[in-house]
Amino acid sequence: MKSADVEKGVPFNRPYLGRAELAYASAALASAHRQGAGPFTARCHTWLEDTTGCAKALLTSSCTAALEMAALLLGIKPGDEVVMPSYTFVSTANAFVLRGAIPVFVDIDPRTQNLDPARVAAAITKRTKAIVPVHYAGVGCDMDAIMAIAEQHGLYVVEDAAQGLMATYKGRALGSIGHLGTISFHDTKNTSCGEGGALLIRDKALIERALVLWEKGTDRQKMLRGEVDKYTWVDVGSSFLPSDITAAILLGQLEEAAATAEDRRRTWMLYHDAFEEAEREGIVVRPSVPAECRHNGHLYYLLLPSAAARDAFIARLRQRGIGTPFHYVPLHSSPAGRRFGRVHGPMRATLRAGACLVRLPLWRGMTAEDVETVIREGLAVLAELGGRVAPHIPPAARRGTPAAALTAGS
Repeated sequence: MKSADVEKGVPFNRPYLGRAELAYASAALASAHRQGAGPFTARCHTWLEDTTGCAKALLTSSCTAALEMAALLLGIKPGDEVVMPSYTFVSTANAFVLRGAIPVFVDIDPRTQNLDPARVAAAITKRTKAIVPVHYAGVGCDMDAIMAIAEQHGLYVVEDAAQGLMATYKGRALGSIGHLGTISFHDTKNTSCGEGGALLIRDKALIERALVLWEKGTDRQKMLRGEVDKYTWVDVGSSFLPSDITAAILLGQLEEAAATAEDRRRTWMLYHDAFEEAEREGIVVRPSVPAECRHNGHLYYLLLPSAAARDAFIARLRQRGIGTPFHYVPLHSSPAGRRFGRVHGPMRATLRAGACLVRLPLWRGMTAEDVETVIREGLAVLAELGGRVAPHIPPAARRGTPAAALTAGS
């Protein structure tokens, strides 16, 4: 079945478009400042700093670029080791491999798919320079434990919070707890400008150099502040800035970020309730969110009993017009992962996630009908695959409430 067929049913993702993006983009196009570091960029920086509590935010062209900035900023050099999960997107490792570092892959917690602090502690050597926790599905890693390990060994922590905007760990925004954090605004994320990202800086000692790297290795920001009469090349750097047109689109999305997260959390809970019995029967494993974490509804996943069951689940739902993709191929098992990195310890949870995890459709504005279709057909497929699952009864029917009451916002 072609991708277009799935679009006629329930696609995996549908990017949200609010009311302000077109107006803001038009204003940016009409202005005299379309390049980076313009007025819309400044407004996005202020929003991110106020919302996350970081000392400084810098927009980038992608979360990949933000990670590359982080590697540069920390002075990562050939031979350094960086501890990270294998169950993540390639950019988590690539940003450090580009500086000559060795990614050291460790296993994840099977309950959350997040970096396991015990595995991190065991993997540290005299060559370790940084730890990179990835907040999978917008659920926070055990940051207290990770920060304690980093402090004990004198290491930096770079949070890959690509999926984490509007999610918290013990009340603190993901991406603002480590020395540095990175956010994604890719089209698949809750808040999107097509392609974009941000570097969040908690350690104030890193801000001035970050501004230089961000401005292509020049001290242009000092000139703009009147501290020098002309700017020049003073350090390494690159063209990390997005255009102010991109920032204008992003600002409209940021202003809706809280509502978007709340909308997605409602859909997340409908899925979570619907698959509870299947988990009790041992047919699937649902996501686990620790009590100290508030997620952002970024994605909802199920773990099937085997790779064969997962693949059959995906294929059968695709035949029904529902997009349910798997996620990462573990980096340590990939050709580049074997070439550039190394593994420390067993990787059982990582391999299971890579083989058995499937994601359900989730976006802002899913209708009650969309959600009920995914649940009904998902449970039907699990029954076809041999699970003892009762047919789904919509909450509206169970409670005697109108179906419209289930609609997850607009």
